[in-house]
Amino acid sequence: MAAPRDRVAHLLRQLQRAACQCPSHSHTYSQAPGLSPSGKTTDYAFEMAVSNIRYGAGVTKEVGMDLQNMGAKNVCLMTDKNLSRLPPVQTVMDSFVKNGINFKVYDNVRVEPTDRSFMEAIEFARRGAFDAYVAVGGGSTLDTCKAANLYASSPGSDFLDYVNAPIGKGKPVTAPLKPLIAVPTTSGTGSETTGVAIFDYEYLKVKTGIASRAIKPTLGLIDPLHTLHMPERVIANSGFDVLCHALESYTALPYHMRSPCPANPITRPAYQGSNPISDIWAVHALRIVAKYLKRAVRNPDDLEARSNMHLASAFAGIGFGNAGVHLCHGMSYPISGLVKTYKAKDYNVDHPLVPHGLSVVLTSPAVFTFTAQMSPEHHLEMAEILGADTHTARVPDAGPILADTLRKFLFDLDVDDGLAAIGYSKADIPALVKGTLPQERVTKLAPRPQSEEDLSVLFEASMKLY
Repeated sequence: MAAPRDRVAHLLRQLQRAACQCPSHSHTYSQAPGLSPSGKTTDYAFEMAVSNIRYGAGVTKEVGMDLQNMGAKNVCLMTDKNLSRLPPVQTVMDSFVKNGINFKVYDNVRVEPTDRSFMEAIEFARRGAFDAYVAVGGGSTLDTCKAANLYASSPGSDFLDYVNAPIGKGKPVTAPLKPLIAVPTTSGTGSETTGVAIFDYEYLKVKTGIASRAIKPTLGLIDPLHTLHMPERVIANSGFDVLCHALESYTALPYHMRSPCPANPITRPAYQGSNPISDIWAVHALRIVAKYLKRAVRNPDDLEARSNMHLASAFAGIGFGNAGVHLCHGMSYPISGLVKTYKAKDYNVDHPLVPHGLSVVLTSPAVFTFTAQMSPEHHLEMAEILGADTHTARVPDAGPILADTLRKFLFDLDVDDGLAAIGYSKADIPALVKGTLPQERVTKLAPRPQSEEDLSVLFEASMKLY
């Protein structure tokens, strides 16, 4: 084990030495703001957009009344085949029947959706002419339903019109959408709070997505009773997504350093960079993860722990949904998109699968070693929240301290030993880098710019964790 760790340490020391020390890459809010729309280059404002949220054990039973209050007459219930037989979906359907709601079920959502699976759901939505949507499931279901609502409400649009550039055209959404109620059954994506829908673009074998405030759900019903149905590895991998949402949004490029400055507020991106409001949500979500994730994984009957992780997912969603994520997520998309034969435990799927939260967290020690010099105080704060003793820590050690803290956290939760353990080797690094390059929407929010060589080193350093 010593030799790979020595190699990783050498690679990360190279990255640290190459770090840019110029003032423009420091990470504080005391800098002069960016320029205004009248010819300035960086943004000067940020905007908070979030779905309405209702939290409570058993709150799902209210969904039929919500639709009745909206005047909905023809509702699409979207879920996946596994969940369609489980209590969360049955509770929703019982509420529909009790409140006289006419509905049709679409249960063909794919776990880790693709452009093809999105288009199948879009076709169902267009044929159904629905006036409201309810999505019951994890991020895959919620994101699929957002896309179905968007394209059914904009029938003249080509699929790539709203997909993020450079893969798609990234057009602003101007069509009015139908109400969408999200009922999350996992504690990870925070998709019930955000205007983001992620999918695998099969032609390029990369993940991309649609990002617009217009597609965020009208209402998120956060019912902790649903988390009791989650198997151990599902709760763990979902929790790692919350962990990285919090870590990445808190360390993202500050909003007033993001360019270009939008000429019109409709083109201000959903992912704007770190900001004082998102920071509050990110830090609080991280504290909950530190306190409750291990308990939630180890004891499926621990309702307190699982309830708090369900809330943490939404808290982190509010944060990253407006600040954004960066390298862990940008690098995760080819990790999951190029999967060979790996099938994660506790996921009932018929195709190779690297769960999103796992693909994100495996690079986190390397990523935060790389970014630490841009905001060492934030990195040390996060390490302390996760259990590190930082009282005598030196600023230059912020990255290694957070990286070691993350490795211990992941080891304690039985996470696979790096990318090599899920089927990748050094020979795959060029393809992984190639798959990361189109993820500009998120990689440009990293506090430190990165070259292709930097990305190669980060992937190599992530081949083995322990």
